[in-house]
Amino acid sequence: MIPPRLQLTGIAAGYKDLQVLKDISLTVRPGEFVSILGPSGAGKSTLFRLFTGTLKPTHGEILYDGLPLEAASSPFAFMPQRDALMPWRRIIDNATLGLEVQGMSRREARTRVEPLLSEFGLSGFEQQYPAALSGGMRQRAALLRTVVQNRSMLLLDEPFGALDALTRAGMHRFVEAMWMRRRWTAMLVTHDVREAVHLSDRIYVLSPRPATLIQVIDIPLTRPRLRNGAAGAEAAAIENAILETLLAPQEGQLP
Repeated sequence: MIPPRLQLTGIAAGYKDLQVLKDISLTVRPGEFVSILGPSGAGKSTLFRLFTGTLKPTHGEILYDGLPLEAASSPFAFMPQRDALMPWRRIIDNATLGLEVQGMSRREARTRVEPLLSEFGLSGFEQQYPAALSGGMRQRAALLRTVVQNRSMLLLDEPFGALDALTRAGMHRFVEAMWMRRRWTAMLVTHDVREAVHLSDRIYVLSPRPATLIQVIDIPLTRPRLRNGAAGAEAAAIENAILETLLAPQEGQLP
C-alpha cells in the first residue's frame, strides 16, 4: 500500500477554553481526493489552520510524507472560500501572485502560467480584470493560482460555496476533469454532501463541536461521475446515508 502523504493521529485543538477538535485521525494518500464533511462550526477549517501552521494541536501528531509536519517545506497550496482575486490586477497577474510571493519574478511566473490558461478556460481573458469575469471563471483563475505553485497537496476550503447552483455544478465537473487528468493530492472542506460524494475518493464525516470522526466513507463510484448521470442512484444512496448520520442526534444533543 502507498504510504500516506498526510496522516493525523489523535489530533485535538481549540482556542483558549473552547475545544474544537477532539481525537481526529485520518490519512490522505498521494493522488487521493479526500473531503472533510460536517455541520457549520464543527472545526473543518480549523484543520486547515493546523496544516498551515497558524494553529498548533493541543494533542496528537501530524505527519507529512512520514515526517513531522514542521519538517515539511511549504507542502500545501491553499484555495480559500472566496476567489480572493486582487481587483486591480489582471487575470494573468492574479494567477502569478502565489509564485511572486514565493520570490519568483513576474516574467518567470508568467512563463509558468501562460501554458495553463487554455486548460483552465481562461485563454483570451488573461488581460481582463476580475470584475469582467463570471463567478465560475474567477474560481478557475483562483484554482490556477493555487495549482501553478506546484505544491504536493491542495487544500480547498469550501471554494464553491459562494457560487450559484448552476455555476457550482459546472465547477464540480471542471474540477473532476482536471483531477482525473492531473491526479492532484487534494483535501476539500465542505458542508455540501453532494459535492463531497461527487468529488471524493473518501469522506471523513465530523460530529458537531467538539468534533470527532463519526463516519469514514470510501466512495466506490467510477469516474467520471458528473457526466451523463454516471453517479446515479448509487451516489444518491450514499448521500442519503451521510445525511442520516449528520442529522442523527449526537450524544448530549436534543433529538
